Amino acid sequence: MHLCLFEDLQSNNLLPLTYFRPVYDLRCGMLSLRERIVRYLSPKSVSLFAREYLAAVLREDNPGVEVNRVSVGACLFVNGRAIMTPALARQLKKTKADTLYTTGDELVAVLLSGENLVKAMASGYADAIDLSHIRGVPRVEVEAELVHYPWDLVYANETALPNDFALLTKNAKGISRKADVHKAAVLVARKNIHIGKESVVGAGAVLDASEGPIYVGNSVKIFPTAVIQGPCFIGADSMIKVGAKIYGNTSIGRLCKVGGEVEHSIFHSHSNKQHDGFLGHSYISPWVNLGAGTTNSNLKNTYGNVRVQINGKPVDSGKMFVGLTAADHVKIGINGTIDTGTVVGTSSNLYGTAIPPKYVPPFTWGTAGNFTTYDVERAVGVAETVMSRRNVVATETYKTMFRYVYELTANERSAYRK
Repeated sequence: MHLCLFEDLQSNNLLPLTYFRPVYDLRCGMLSLRERIVRYLSPKSVSLFAREYLAAVLREDNPGVEVNRVSVGACLFVNGRAIMTPALARQLKKTKADTLYTTGDELVAVLLSGENLVKAMASGYADAIDLSHIRGVPRVEVEAELVHYPWDLVYANETALPNDFALLTKNAKGISRKADVHKAAVLVARKNIHIGKESVVGAGAVLDASEGPIYVGNSVKIFPTAVIQGPCFIGADSMIKVGAKIYGNTSIGRLCKVGGEVEHSIFHSHSNKQHDGFLGHSYISPWVNLGAGTTNSNLKNTYGNVRVQINGKPVDSGKMFVGLTAADHVKIGINGTIDTGTVVGTSSNLYGTAIPPKYVPPFTWGTAGNFTTYDVERAVGVAETVMSRRNVVATETYKTMFRYVYELTANERSAYRK
């Protein structure tokens, strides 16, 4: 089977998380959406479709993978917003003839071959694949979950974390003999805990997997007296600081440093919240730094549904708990106070103790009531410095994309500077 992951017309509702990556590279649970789809479907080869300005970075990061083209005779297209499950994967893998799979009125996947594939590829696309015009292909209704908004990723952690734990520990259960777990550490429901090689768990740390599994990757350092409740994921090379309180349904990706109190949140990777302060029901993109004492609200005083600004319009989340959505390279200074359902756009730098507005457009600099535009070359220079500290190179391709996003969001900044 040849697999093609694609972005559809609804992917824009995941902005600003997707300015620097396609929707299928967002994290949910212990994996990205793409990693989960590929693991369950085990395709012979993969193609990636995404907005054209992302194509060069995708090619650079995925050598040998076709980007925005398919050169095989048959292809299973899977919506990049899908949270793949074993049941859905089994159904898709059984497909022999051209078939279109939907949930409600949304396309989940479609197998195309021969003339149908040629027609689909010849129709072209404008930063998203629209396969709704496919005719004469049998339609099958399936049970599938597609993410629509950033908070969907956070809430999907509840089921994705246990499912991913089962997937990732099939051949690697328990605690690695190369891990260093202090004799004064406490592991509750030990059979539901995985600790990878070269990881260290300090004295007095508590890993409580009684309400869900805990997966600790390789070379993680859990400092003394930190408390982690499952279900939870700590990615490779991350640090959980002294006295941290990490509650269930939390995913912390690779090379993060996390302290204070965290509840039901996702750190994509390469981000810091090293100090005290509360973070709840939030999605934190790569290269974010939350200063000491930064705290977000995830519950309105009225206990009503949280409304979130999406693509210039308020959207009722249908949820009582929604926290911070922080895009790539966001920096929030010490004692930052963030309101319920706040969205902070790419490469914004906020400081001061005044509460910023619930929507901060990309490349914003300053304190609430006194915002200006963050110069793109300064922003790129800081990003390059920050990335180099984690031994990640900001390539010229990456910096070109960075500058493109600045231009792409110019009108948005103008609208919010009135």
